[in-house]
Amino acid sequence: MPITIAPEDPATEVAQALLQAYFTDRAITFIGGEYKPKPADPATLRAPDGAFLVAWSDGEPVGCGALRRLSPHRLEVKHLYVAPSGRGKGTGAALLEALEARAVELGASEVVLDTNSSLAAANGLYASRGYASIPPYNDNPNATSWFWKPVGPARGE
Repeated sequence: MPITIAPEDPATEVAQALLQAYFTDRAITFIGGEYKPKPADPATLRAPDGAFLVAWSDGEPVGCGALRRLSPHRLEVKHLYVAPSGRGKGTGAALLEALEARAVELGASEVVLDTNSSLAAANGLYASRGYASIPPYNDNPNATSWFWKPVGPARGE
């Protein structure tokens, strides 16, 4: 069955269950000290300054990803997660593509994200999708890698 991507309010039960699964998975697989969850405020993941998307397969939620605005033309990709049942099917790539498209709709000319170098699949996805390594733009204690990608026409700030 194909993956479909749809917007979801970040406060719904579906969104919260996916986020909890994300944080649980990160805590279990984290390398490099103690994982300190940094959930984004759901209010920052709603239009016009953000978005929350859910990936669905066979009527089941299998992944999520969010955007939040950092500046007028820069949005941050947050909480990109694919459940075990959605892995190996292009779910992460589909979510990332949908988030980038939504960022452009929200007026972004660039997106940034942070991740941990232990997440080989995530780092491979970002590299394959044209993300460039950049210096840290935040103080996330869980992050070891920061990335940037242009996504829309430059509009100046």
